[in-house]
Amino acid sequence: MALLKRSSQPAPDPEGRMPLMEHLRELRNRLLIATIAVVVGIIIGWIVFDPVWAFIKEPFCETPQAQQLRVGECTLTYGGIFQSFFLTLKVSAMVGVVVSSPVWLYQIWAFVTPALYRNEKRYSIAFLGLAIPLFMVGALLAYVIMDTSLAILLGFAPSDAVAIIQIDEYVNYVLIMIVIFGVSFELPLLLVFLNIIGVLSHATVKKNRRWVVFAMFVFGAVITPGGDPLTMMALAAPMVVLYFLAEFFMFMREKRMPATEDFSHLSDDEASPLVEDSAPLEDERPGEDSGSTR
Repeated sequence: MALLKRSSQPAPDPEGRMPLMEHLRELRNRLLIATIAVVVGIIIGWIVFDPVWAFIKEPFCETPQAQQLRVGECTLTYGGIFQSFFLTLKVSAMVGVVVSSPVWLYQIWAFVTPALYRNEKRYSIAFLGLAIPLFMVGALLAYVIMDTSLAILLGFAPSDAVAIIQIDEYVNYVLIMIVIFGVSFELPLLLVFLNIIGVLSHATVKKNRRWVVFAMFVFGAVITPGGDPLTMMALAAPMVVLYFLAEFFMFMREKRMPATEDFSHLSDDEASPLVEDSAPLEDERPGEDSGSTR
């Protein structure tokens, strides 16, 4: 009877294939693990709220407008009963997402990698290892220039006006700046990824270089809160530098690749030329010996 029993655990497929329901179960389990990690991170953020809040409000405290309500003290205001609670929850959530990022990033990577080839897995590890530092550098740059940017934006007010900055408005400003700068610094990684999978060539990047650089400055002026020149330059200039680094990587990568026939000069509706082969074709039929004669 024991021989007739089927194993409840099917043998794993060496290529990582599994039925749809197994994919859904794995997705559910990984989402559950990632959610638990974020919740634990939020609890940690709630515990360390005071030092984190002191770090977040430091750029505003460097501006002259921070001491207009109470001389010698950095003051922000709130105008609702529950606003202070939601402020603590929002800051704790920000800390939770950052603290738990190794866990949920690994869950995403572990769910996707079974469908990748070996070289694609190697590239995914390299991209993940570069994406996090690039995001952190962008976020750090946003934090460094935030006090100067705030001073410029608040400096347009009349001299006899008093700045009453709401806490939630300031936190949203900090969050938007960090996300915009962090995500924008991922641009070279996206270009390199498209080049590796064969979607974007170095010739295309080189051809459109001027328009891309111009678009980066327009993007920096439009996407940043306030649109002041300092923030625009602080975002666009590093993006341009990273863009040239990505272009250089594409050039070196394609230079090392084996030479192939180039059809990039052809239009989309023009067929590539056929390769003529002068070798005659042998006419063999099934069941007949090529050396026999009729």
